[in-house]
Amino acid sequence: MRWKRTRGSAEMKRIILLALVAALLAAFFAFDLGRFLTLDALKASQTQFAAQYAATPYLVMGAYFVIYVVVTALSLPGAAVMTLAGGALFGLATGTLLVSFASSLGATLAFLAARFVLRDAVQNRFGNRLAAINAGIEKDGAFYLFTLRLVPAFPFFVINLLMGLTPIRTRTFYWVSQVGMLAGTLVYVNAGTQLARIDSLAGILSPGLVASFALLGIFPLIAKKIVAMAQARKVYANWPRPRRFDRNLVVIGAGAAGLVTAYIAAAVKAKVTLIEGHKMGGDCLNYGCVPSKALIRSARFVKQAHDAEKLGMTRAAIEYDFADVMARVRRVVRTVEPHDSVERYTQLGVEVVEGQAMITSPWTVEVNGQTLTTRAIVVATGAAPLIPALPGLADVRHYTSDTIWSLTKRPQRLIVLGGGPIGCELAQAFARLGCQVTQIARSGLMGKEDPDAAGAVEAALVADGVRVMKGTDTLRCENADGEQRLWLRRDGRDEALPFDALLLAVGRAPRTEGFGLEALDIPLTRARTLETNAWLQTRYPNIFACGDVAGPYQFTHTAAHQAWYAAVNALFGGIKRFKADYSVIPWVTFTDPEVARVGLSETDAKQQGIAVEVTRYELDDLDRAITEDATHGYVKVLTVPGKDRILGVTIVGAHAGEMLSEFVLAMRHGLGLNKILGTIHPYPTWAEANKYAAGEWKRAHAPQKLLGWVARYQAWMRG
Repeated sequence: MRWKRTRGSAEMKRIILLALVAALLAAFFAFDLGRFLTLDALKASQTQFAAQYAATPYLVMGAYFVIYVVVTALSLPGAAVMTLAGGALFGLATGTLLVSFASSLGATLAFLAARFVLRDAVQNRFGNRLAAINAGIEKDGAFYLFTLRLVPAFPFFVINLLMGLTPIRTRTFYWVSQVGMLAGTLVYVNAGTQLARIDSLAGILSPGLVASFALLGIFPLIAKKIVAMAQARKVYANWPRPRRFDRNLVVIGAGAAGLVTAYIAAAVKAKVTLIEGHKMGGDCLNYGCVPSKALIRSARFVKQAHDAEKLGMTRAAIEYDFADVMARVRRVVRTVEPHDSVERYTQLGVEVVEGQAMITSPWTVEVNGQTLTTRAIVVATGAAPLIPALPGLADVRHYTSDTIWSLTKRPQRLIVLGGGPIGCELAQAFARLGCQVTQIARSGLMGKEDPDAAGAVEAALVADGVRVMKGTDTLRCENADGEQRLWLRRDGRDEALPFDALLLAVGRAPRTEGFGLEALDIPLTRARTLETNAWLQTRYPNIFACGDVAGPYQFTHTAAHQAWYAAVNALFGGIKRFKADYSVIPWVTFTDPEVARVGLSETDAKQQGIAVEVTRYELDDLDRAITEDATHGYVKVLTVPGKDRILGVTIVGAHAGEMLSEFVLAMRHGLGLNKILGTIHPYPTWAEANKYAAGEWKRAHAPQKLLGWVARYQAWMRG
């Protein structure tokens, strides 16, 4: 209730302020007060004002200051004439002093009014699109504002109002305005001292003077570049730069990010060396995407056989050896290996070196006793599974998503620690292969997804025999009397769970140690990723990072996406740089049902205060889903209220990952639901669900009034 009263009070204050401003503006125009703020009026009254100033100088200066502040705060026309009056009445020194402070104070009042009345509404409605602008203003707002203040071609009142909608601090806005407007103030006040010679306001600013201001406006950008060069010079101060380089680029890590970086570099004829200390292909090929999806496929077949009656079969007997299933997983990895092999990348023009890389300076990398000199370095060292600090862990049989593939004997009792995508995928797969699986999550499952999507996954896990334990804290492991146990606490009670194998799936940590990054003092973020700027540069402008080690996402496809920016910026940054674009990032959790996501979720929208319209299409209405007895799931689309512009999509169901691509394409290229609805989709396919979701949105926005007139027309045509 207190929040509601506070919110209501703020709304009332906004209304009062708007009413007051509107009344003042109405009075200004109703009484034609603008006639006093013209050049002719100023010239006609100059003698009278001068006499009054001579009689009561402080009163005149005070009145002038207040009027100037009001004119500027209300963004009224006439500020230029007021500035001239300052020079005509008070002279260059006093006039400049009065105008400088009055204009800055008035501008700040206009800035605060815009912020109070409009900022929350604008940020709530367009916050997602303004995120990049807000970040830029928070980092370099003083530079941007100073640049605009130096160029009189930009209307100052517009700058005041627009800056009020951004996160720039009020104190920063004031002092930058004070300094930035000083040059223009001096020109106008000085012109005012020669008022008799001025025939028009346009005559004050000659083309040469405007050009000079434009050059002044570029100065902060030049200064920023100079500062950046000075900072870089300082960073490199203790590192001798080679006179020449053996290579254009050295890439450390041959996972998805490193492979794509090296591929692009070779494609543009750069001399590139790719260094890998373990296995080509990185985690995705050897421990992640490829083996897990191979295991999921085998487990899904077992599930389908168990559900044979649903497809009209009396029964389907199935026999399998767990060792054979795991052997198939390893065989699949070997089949894909040539795509990421040393031989393939050597043929592409990449020099591949197998060994441990050590960055010894910003331009040198040591590997196998050899020192490589390079103009740029890309760190793509990936991430590794997190090992929790669990007492007794070393005494029990435990695995991670990297080591679980070494299993040859099925664990009868498997505990999966972690409720994220990896934990959910593997818990379901092993349960379908006959393991008694207990999945333990500190909070809930699939925490980054909407509750309905997470609920669908949890229901499927339970149906497959997984015991899901949420709200649980793990205490310790023990190996006593030949039995392994995990002690945990739930609802204030301690409980011991016996197990044969423990799978740790509590997240992944970026690999930042052991490559010489510490000696270069390259900072890390709170997430322990390498700190990079928008161009993926680290503290050293020629050292870049991409993939899991850079964040903010830990997906193979985002690693490859970042790799393009890292490669191009590293090789051509002196000519043209590109900011990494994370505006449309999809991801899929390959449980059954799958959960596919791109853009905002409902939870995201609520947390960020973004107004959205939700359209939902249930798969139990889709013919293809009915024929395959896979009707559980939905397509959920978030759009701008009243418009078909897509802000986010969540799909839950079979083949959700494949269905999502159409929405990713639409969002990336600004296509709305009307375009999807107008596209022919083959029948019967899963992708038709996308079109039907668009149709649901269209029906909700049908022009009812127009349809009413159409109905009358049709009735009239029938006679």
